Formats: sequence, C-alpha cells, structure tokens
Amino acid sequence: MKKELSKQVSVDNDDMRPEYDFKSMAGGVRGKYCRAYREGHTVKIHKFDGTTLVQHFKVEDGAVIIEPDVRKYFADSEAINNALRSLIALIPKKHGIAVKTK
Repeated sequence: MKKELSKQVSVDNDDMRPEYDFKSMAGGVRGKYCRAYREGHTVKIHKFDGTTLVQHFKVEDGAVIIEPDVRKYFADSEAINNALRSLIALIPKKHGIAVKTK
C-alpha cells in the first residue's frame, strides 16, 4: 500500500510570525551560493542502520543556469531553446561556421 502524501500547507497562510518574514530581511546577497552550486555539493544521508550514504552532485557539463528574472519569461526549456535558436539565426556566418537551426 502506498504511503499517503501529506497535504501541502497553503502559501497564503497568514499565521507566520513577523520575525519569520524573510522578505524584509536585510543583508541578503543574491547568488551567494551560486559558485559553490556550480562546483558541486555533497549530501550525506544517515540511514537508520547506522550507515552513511555519501552522494556528490555536480552541474552537468553544458548545463546552463538561468537567472530568475529571465526564467519568468519562459515556460520550459523548449521555450528557451526556441528563443535562442531565433537569436542564432541573426548571427552572421563567419569563418565557414554553419548556423544550425531546428
């Protein structure tokens, strides 16, 4: 039997205490952990039997991280790829490089 999924708490919940209002936090730095994320990170999973599973995650070669202000204009990766392909078509052909579009 499958485990029942817990119900998600509504985002519009007004019961949050004022001291937990992260919108007004001073001193936040945008992209503070971006470099570390790109370099990779290690996750340690401590199991009930006492063993520890260590997994290292790294951004795949060729992966592109889109900034949030750009991301809001695209529904998915297909939309981003289509937009970039339309820009590629505007690049002049130089040095015998063929421009490939889908």
